[in-house]
Parts: sequence; structure tokens; C-alpha cells
Amino acid sequence: MSRRLLGVVLAAALAATLTGCGSGGSSKNDTLEIWIRQPPDSDSAKTAVKLADAFTKATGVRTKVVALFDDFETKLNQQAAQKALPDIVINDTAQLGNMHSQGWLQEVDKGRLAGGDQLSDLAWKAATGSDGKFYGAPFSAQAFALIVRKDWREKIGMRPPATWADLAALARAFTEKDPDGNGQKDTAGFVIPAGTKRGYASWYASSLVYANGGDFVKPTGPGKFAAMTDDPRTVEAVQFLQDQFCKSKTVNPGAVSNDTTVTHEVFEKGQGGIYLVGPYVLARFVKSVGTDRIEVLPVPKGPSGGPGTLGEGENVYLMVGSDLADAQKKFAEFAISPEGQRIGMNKDANGAIVRLPVNKGVDLAAERQDPRWKVFQESYEHAVYAPPVPNWAPIRQDSADVINTVWADCGADVKAKMAELTARLNQELQSQKAS
Repeated sequence: MSRRLLGVVLAAALAATLTGCGSGGSSKNDTLEIWIRQPPDSDSAKTAVKLADAFTKATGVRTKVVALFDDFETKLNQQAAQKALPDIVINDTAQLGNMHSQGWLQEVDKGRLAGGDQLSDLAWKAATGSDGKFYGAPFSAQAFALIVRKDWREKIGMRPPATWADLAALARAFTEKDPDGNGQKDTAGFVIPAGTKRGYASWYASSLVYANGGDFVKPTGPGKFAAMTDDPRTVEAVQFLQDQFCKSKTVNPGAVSNDTTVTHEVFEKGQGGIYLVGPYVLARFVKSVGTDRIEVLPVPKGPSGGPGTLGEGENVYLMVGSDLADAQKKFAEFAISPEGQRIGMNKDANGAIVRLPVNKGVDLAAERQDPRWKVFQESYEHAVYAPPVPNWAPIRQDSADVINTVWADCGADVKAKMAELTARLNQELQSQKAS
């Protein structure tokens, strides 16, 4: 089969598998196509459709929402190869460098984006490329915190953890003291998505790295960076977690192979009681585990630094090659407006695509009655985003591969492996011309 014919077949197969919904139904030329990284038919996908429908009602611009989750970036690559990128992509802030390096993103003029001056400076930082220019409109923010089985903690008579030693002790008690009262030793302290898919091991570890004052790379000048995974504070955080896997044995079995989809279910099934995660699962766990059984607690400051936690979110990306430049800009402006933010927040219900609002004119407490959201909002003050290297994806993946190894191999020397990772990341930064 020729390369050209293979491309046609791939494009046809992709078109057949994409599931879209929204208020559009006409050709691409007059319908704004919006891709979002959410499972098809999920509550989040439905919220995205509500946002698009409200935009259509306000502007008259027809829309089509395409919700995809698995292999999202791969399918975007396939569309790019066919020169058929969607008009709008709502995707992770950490994907900005990857998409920009491939030439997919339009620059956003912050000064000419209506409402842009109402967005938080930290959110704009996550829309900034390595060249200091903006390549997305901030849409949603989130910080990470601990979702804990409150009923278990109270049953064993322990206080919320204030230090890492407290956190380790709580995990040990959840593992050893039968907190669910079924007479069996079948619970773990931590539930961790420690696999390598999409860099999850690094993604999870980063909150504790930041909470201890560590990092993966550090800026050395304008657009220049150096790896720092051999920094004692970073090593200490990874070592703390290796100890949970290997010495205390307080992590759910199979964690080193799990992604978040599996880990969410592990927590819901009562197989573990401490989940360091973002706010997007709070409404889900309120429903599946029970509102009285869970609490949200901040990540304790580390012994050598902090406070800190992972900061993430989504940007609205205006993709190149669109025939609808004016509609792209209008959609970004609607998404960041108070109305767009409120629709995306979806109150306290499941399916929020705006976790923490980025528009300073939106009062989170007025939109959501669950006080546990406040913990995530307060944690965001200390949130650390992925740095604006040209492409963060391979750095996160390389880090995940090494961190996963030291958690899976209890004989691995964390300090030595993290030094090897520093050399590996410096090579990656050099290849990106960012060192």
C-alpha cells in the first residue's frame, strides 16, 4: 500500500471513530470544530456541548464538539498529517510545548482578547511558550490535594497529616489497622497511578517534589533550562515514595502498572484510602464513595522545602489552518468569560471542565456549595506548572520511566538513578535547543 493511500485509509478510519455532538450539522467551512480530551458520552463531554451550544446561541456560530480520550494526541497527529486539524482544541496546559513545536498553534494576542485582562497571571503563565509568547487562552486551572477516606481516619483515631511523617503514619495505619472493619488485611494507604503511560509516575510524584522545594528542571536564562532531578530535595521526594512502595508497603498492589483510570476505581472500591489527585474526581467520588466518607486535605509541606503542589489545567488552543479565524477568537473569548466559566464549572455536579475558574470575576464559593473545593483553590496559590520548555512531554515521559523503575525495583538506588535522569534530561533539553 502506498504512503498516500495509507494516509487516506487512516483518515477515513479516524473519521469513522470520532464521536461528536453539538449544535452544528453543516460542512466544516461554516462549523467550528472543537476537540476536547474527555471520554465520549461522559458528563464532561456533555458539559462541553452545553458550552458550545451557549456560544452558538450568543454568536450564531455553528459548532461541533468532538470528545476523545484514548490516544488523543495520536489522533491529532493523524489529523495534522491530513492538514485537517480541528479549529479549536481544549487540552492540557502541559501539551502546549508539544503542539507548538509541531507548528499547530496560533499565537494569541493577550491584549486583543476580550476579557484577557480578567484572567489570573498564574493561568496566563501556563499559556506561555518558551519564546515568551502566548499560544492558548487559559480556560481551567487545578491544583492537587489529598482525597482521603475520612471515615477510615476517624475510625483509627488519627488527625489529618501535617507533615510527611504524619502522612506515612496514616498510610501505614490504613494498611495495617483494618480501617474498613471487615476483619481482613485488604486495604492500602496510598493509591498511586505509578505506570509510565502518558508519564503518570512523574505526574504523580511531582506534587511531592514541589512540596519539598524540588523540581525537574530550572531556568538558567531566557528560554534556557537545566535538569535538576539530582537535587537533594527532588531525590528526597522520590525516595519517600520508594519507601512507601518497598519498606512500609503502603501502596495498593499493582500500582506500578496503573494509570488514572484504574486508580480511580481502586479508590472507589475501598482498596486504598489516600489519593493525591486533582479536583476533577471530587464530584465522582462524592457520588460513588459517599460524601460523608471523604475529605480533601492539602499536601503537607516537605521536610526540606515547600509548600507546593502540581498545577495543571486546560487552555483553549486556536489551531492553524482554520477558515474561521474570527470564530476561533470569539469562542476563546466566550470560554474565558464569566458565563463560559460558569457553564464549564457545572456547579457541584459531575462533569466539570472548568475545575478552578481562571476568570477573577467568578466567585467559586458562589458557584459551588461543597466546601472541599476551597482546599483545591487554596492549594492553587502554591501550584507549580510545567516550565515553558519547547516540549515538556518527553521530559515528563523520561522522568516517569526512571521514577517507575525505582518504585518497581526496591533494590534500585534512587540517588544514582535520579543522577542518571539529570544527564538524560539535559540531553533532551540540548536536543530542544533549550540548554
